[in-house]
Amino acid sequence: MEFTAKQIADFLGGQIDGDENAAVSSFAKIEEGKPGALSFLSNPKYAHYLYSTQSSVVLVNRDFKPEQPVSATLVRVDNAYESLARLMGLYASMKPARTGISSLASVSDKARLGKDVYVGPFAVIEDGAVIGDNTQIYPHVTVGEGAVVGSECILYPHVTVYYGCKVGNRCILHAGSVLGADGFGFAPSPAGYQKIPQIGIAELEDDVEIGANTCIDRSTMGRTVIHKGVKLDNMVQVAHNVEVGDNTVISAQSGIAGSAKIGQWCMVGGQSGIAGHITVGNKVNVCAQTGVMGDTPDGQTLMGYPGFALRGFLRSSVVFKRLPDMEKEMNDLKKEIQELKAKLEEK
Repeated sequence: MEFTAKQIADFLGGQIDGDENAAVSSFAKIEEGKPGALSFLSNPKYAHYLYSTQSSVVLVNRDFKPEQPVSATLVRVDNAYESLARLMGLYASMKPARTGISSLASVSDKARLGKDVYVGPFAVIEDGAVIGDNTQIYPHVTVGEGAVVGSECILYPHVTVYYGCKVGNRCILHAGSVLGADGFGFAPSPAGYQKIPQIGIAELEDDVEIGANTCIDRSTMGRTVIHKGVKLDNMVQVAHNVEVGDNTVISAQSGIAGSAKIGQWCMVGGQSGIAGHITVGNKVNVCAQTGVMGDTPDGQTLMGYPGFALRGFLRSSVVFKRLPDMEKEMNDLKKEIQELKAKLEEK
């Protein structure tokens, strides 16, 4: 599939510097560009590649000013990275979707499937499950009894949606992810740990994407809910009764303990931990490997373990590096004070 620079600019509302008829049919990183490829430049540290790239068209921000001649056609847009995502989404949407039910799939007569659904080999759709229009169920997926999967979703191989759980429209669940396993609930007793039945559900709202091997536990009661537009990376753990607000993103190997509430438009870095039964406000940034141990107001940036305000963390880090010298200074001062006391006592 081929597009000209003019077609790209018209779609993105961009401006052209160069040949509007330059055509592209593939994508490439700017440093690996080839004729017929489209690349993008948003990070200034990669700007030097622009002057040698072989790509035919390059997306750049409107305010970019080249320092040398550029052979590629430039399409100036408000945000090159976001524009690339829009183009790649358009490109992906033009690929023909899979349809049809494999003869090797197990689909209950009591399940309800919408129009143009694809169900791959060895997938299992149990009694009472509902699958929306144009959804793709890849091989070895299990959709449990009474579960609901919306329209235009993609469930990649080995995804498991437990009984009664819900997936909204246009959601993507990557390989091995699990929605609705039991929350980690046990009551200690003299005989050991008594399992607390987890009788709630887990629910994804619309436009959610879940990374490979990420687990979202069902609630003890009520629901664990991932609100619309949330993106979870690979290997994220979301415990029972957690609520994640609209458009929040959480990076790999992070964990959220039970009943935590996370606000809208938050960004959580990799390997972070969020304690249970706390509330994290809207637009909070949690740096990588941070431990969030208490309620956090809107707009904070946290760093460290336990996490605290970024400015305080950076100031403390400077002091931490000086601790050996400060200890020596303190010991010297203590010695001087003791010597002064001894002299005073002699008088």
